[in-house]
Amino acid sequence: MATINPHINFNGNAEEAFNFYKSVFGGEFIKIIRFKDLAGMESQIPASEANKIMHIALPIGHNVLMANDVPENMGPTNENEHRSKISVSAENKAEADRLFNGLSADGQIEMPISDSPWGSYFGMFRDKYGIEWMVEFDPNAQNQL
Repeated sequence: MATINPHINFNGNAEEAFNFYKSVFGGEFIKIIRFKDLAGMESQIPASEANKIMHIALPIGHNVLMANDVPENMGPTNENEHRSKISVSAENKAEADRLFNGLSADGQIEMPISDSPWGSYFGMFRDKYGIEWMVEFDPNAQNQL
């Protein structure tokens, strides 16, 4: 079966954001590649972008959250126009609360986490990096994914 792994673009703060995500989810990065690490590209990378992230990956459960910094010559990423959300399925309410509270710190809560009308424990927010998240614990959906 195919696996889907979310990939996020950042405007130069991918490493900062991923250190924040790592502090909430735990784990270790499985890959960090900086633009300066690209063989043969050293002379083409502006010094201001050499240490920016070309690829970073953090395993979370059976998936991997990935990202990069968009080079300045490609124009800025509109961090408030992602138009998609990363959905996290928690194993229990305590984990849902921990993830929601950790990831939403200094962000903008759209829907506080609480029991939903459809029977799950659910909340939505935009984190301090502009990334939109949904956190849910659904006791009726365990082992269905």
